[in-house]
Amino acid sequence: LALVYTGGIIGPDLAIARLVLSLIFGIGIGMIMAMVFRADDAAHELAADGMFAHHGTGMAPGALLLLLAWVVLLLAGTLKLGFLTNAHLQFDLPLTAAASWQGTLDQLVPYDAGKGEEGVSIQGVALIVLLAAIGWSAWRGLENIQDGANRWTVASLALIAATLLLASLAVQATPIGLRVGLTGKFFGVIATLAAVYWIVRSRLSPEAVRDWLWESWRFVKQIFPLLVIGVFVVGMIRMLIRPEWIEALAGANTVLGNLAGVTFGVFMYFPTLVEVPIAKMFLDLGMHRGPLLAYLMSDPELSLQSILIIAAIIGRRKAWTYVGFVALFSASAGMIYGAWVDGASLWTLALALAGFVAALATLLFVAGRNAPLVKGV
Repeated sequence: LALVYTGGIIGPDLAIARLVLSLIFGIGIGMIMAMVFRADDAAHELAADGMFAHHGTGMAPGALLLLLAWVVLLLAGTLKLGFLTNAHLQFDLPLTAAASWQGTLDQLVPYDAGKGEEGVSIQGVALIVLLAAIGWSAWRGLENIQDGANRWTVASLALIAATLLLASLAVQATPIGLRVGLTGKFFGVIATLAAVYWIVRSRLSPEAVRDWLWESWRFVKQIFPLLVIGVFVVGMIRMLIRPEWIEALAGANTVLGNLAGVTFGVFMYFPTLVEVPIAKMFLDLGMHRGPLLAYLMSDPELSLQSILIIAAIIGRRKAWTYVGFVALFSASAGMIYGAWVDGASLWTLALALAGFVAALATLLFVAGRNAPLVKGV
């Protein structure tokens, strides 16, 4: 979807370059990471083999069904497809103060939609309240879930379901009240939640359900503070970057320009369907198409939030190694595509790409022969 959007707004040439170079460099980064951290991976595999030596070799059918249901829920809730985002049924709630409430929110949190900014809606405020309630109830209902469920457990799960359903609605403040649209996403979320409830009740043991809830709660506690810190830092830094600096830094296909594009991708993170209009804005402000591709390559992969989360999961050394390779490959992709835009032949670019990969592989091979195997920390 992001590639189609890129081709429609910026141009098919950049969309094709993004697809081809993403595949090539994605495979390359994965192979390099596997080679650099092969000792750590080998130790991890041995530990995993020992951990699961007395367990079955396959996933339990109930757990597999639950996983598939959550994948469907994720797709139904996030895909930007017409039949999911369009409202199929609508009704109005007679809240005559809704329009004034929305006006107050717009004054408190002003925004410019042309820059990809989003304001705060009544629906957004309700979701924030629900998230706070989930945190309050989950701390009492899931923190000690291994000792058994209690009323706070039921309350937290009910609030999670309510939050998912509310987020899937199309809510708009009108002069006569709140217009609520039942979208395809809403019906998909209802069906998937019903499937999850059936799987949990009939296909999973109480011990498995408790383990699942505990692991989910542990993961939320691990990443949510990092997300809050990351969003705050990104918001602060983004306000310090002035648009007129873009042309001065990335107006030509230079190493500095492509590194600037990667930097924009790290510090000015936007959701997938917002990054393309932002990239179009960069292009209109004078950014070269090479650094623009470097931005589009790095933006989905690197952000302060994702870096913090990856570091918490796989370790700081692995995370920063991955960040370095993504930045290097993104800047290289921008240089190659920018050279093609400036008139370089495809044969020249192919030779340059092959030389880059060969040089990097040689350096890593020599480093691997002369140094002990790297272990993640």
